[in-house]
Amino acid sequence: MNTSPLQDGAHCDVLVIGAGVSGLTTAIVAAKKGLKVIVAEKAPVFGGTAAYSGGVLWIPGNHIARKAGIPDSREAALTYIRNEAGAYFDPEATDAFLDTAPEMAEFFERETHVQFVPTLYPDYHPDREGGAQQGRSILAKPFDIRALGPDMKRLRPPLRSITFIGMMFNSSNADIKHFFNATRSLTSFLYVAKRLAAHIKELALYRRGVNVTSGNALMARLAKTALDLGIPIHTECPARSLIEENGRITGAMLSTPHGEVRILGDRAVVLAAGGFPHDEARIREIYPHLKRGGEHLSPTPDENTGDGIRMAERLGASLATDYPNASAWMPVSRVPHGRGRYDVFPHLLDRYKPGVIGVLRNGRRFTNESNSYHDVGQAMIEACAPSTETAMWLICDQATIGKYGLGYAKPAPLPLGPMLRRGYLHKGRTLKELAQAAGIDPDGLEATVRAYNEHAKNGQDPEFHRGATAFNRYLADPEHRPNPCVGPILHAPFYALKVVMGDLGTFDGIRTTVTGEVLDGESRPIPGLYAVGNDRASIMGGSYPAAGITLGPNMTFSYITALHIARTGT
Repeated sequence: MNTSPLQDGAHCDVLVIGAGVSGLTTAIVAAKKGLKVIVAEKAPVFGGTAAYSGGVLWIPGNHIARKAGIPDSREAALTYIRNEAGAYFDPEATDAFLDTAPEMAEFFERETHVQFVPTLYPDYHPDREGGAQQGRSILAKPFDIRALGPDMKRLRPPLRSITFIGMMFNSSNADIKHFFNATRSLTSFLYVAKRLAAHIKELALYRRGVNVTSGNALMARLAKTALDLGIPIHTECPARSLIEENGRITGAMLSTPHGEVRILGDRAVVLAAGGFPHDEARIREIYPHLKRGGEHLSPTPDENTGDGIRMAERLGASLATDYPNASAWMPVSRVPHGRGRYDVFPHLLDRYKPGVIGVLRNGRRFTNESNSYHDVGQAMIEACAPSTETAMWLICDQATIGKYGLGYAKPAPLPLGPMLRRGYLHKGRTLKELAQAAGIDPDGLEATVRAYNEHAKNGQDPEFHRGATAFNRYLADPEHRPNPCVGPILHAPFYALKVVMGDLGTFDGIRTTVTGEVLDGESRPIPGLYAVGNDRASIMGGSYPAAGITLGPNMTFSYITALHIARTGT
């Protein structure tokens, strides 16, 4: 816990604003190099967006893949990033990332509590030149957060909408497979029963799950390391403004529970405030679907309102806002809980399953539903361009929803009634009745399902080629033959769920040097000021090539920034 409140005028070598993955990475590396660090976090909890995430890092050439004998090359990864980023490819930053990312991963496994395990994730476009079928994405190892002691209460809990009674699902496909097969496989049933029993015991003892996975495990491991190093993490301490003296940034004004304080960072102030997904004014200016009147729901932390970016802009910092995609798009649905309360559900799994298709209001399909969330989001925004509304409806039948669920609605034997009564799901005895209930064109939906079923019964999708790539198949149903992504929609009643646009974090951000120095409008570094994480413009140029392309580069460049500060003293 915070042992004492921040004192006005306190000095440190490095003041880090934000306690997400990038803030804590920077703090840990700086402290390991002998620097005194203070971390100030706006929220009452630490962990940032990463605590909600899958905890996957994209690290081409990582030591885990090498030990497993998975072939890869720097040249292939470089080609892949160049192909993905297109006109926004940054050769200097990409070289730094590819050269340093494996070193960063090894450093954290060797020097901290952070541990990784392999995943089987293919790159999102594995058939593109330079793409990989597996090996580049690694995952934080599960962690028992009781090791945090009293600070366990300050770890941001996982995103509620993607847990089951607060229990997290591991990001690995093997873990997810057991939960979907629990009613059909004794092995899976016993696996799930064991997990549930352990989780219920944890709830009774600690009022939350303590054996955490995914991004919660990554952030718990980073926090444990930071606290063991004596780095104070001051929560409920938002930064209000930066302090400039003689042309150099020397600190920040923070609001604390005990009043306003002036904290001085003698070597550097590092902005790690999580980007701007909840900066309503900014996203309405740059998100195309909002500019034309659509809806946007972000499942990222509410505190990510662009504070770091605004503070930097006031000092003349330059902001990259020209990427073809300002954010990592994520199709989401609004889960109503009554009395105006709702959660945001990110559609990470259901779109890949056989027997689920996505249609527009006209009842027509518009993309391969088994592509990545970012690709489907991009397609949604483009397909709805003539309309003020940006939305799709996921459609399935009784057999499919019973087997896999749909969105927040869980598979059998859990009931669908509450989701139907609250309007989250729509139901129809016929496709026409379903369309009328959901506000979809009935003729369009009937024609679409008829055409889809004609080929789906044989596992084919000639219109959009679902199941054509390893990534399409990765999150589908390997037991479904001949195509794990494609199955017909046959058995009444039928169901529909409205999906709108959301994001997993912003790509646009502050322009920096490779080492993280914030640049002004004339591309000159602002002395003493750095940006990391989603406050800094993504090196992927608005593209989303693979699982972990946020956390992998963010940790890598935070590592680079901390080493630079320690080495140069500025």
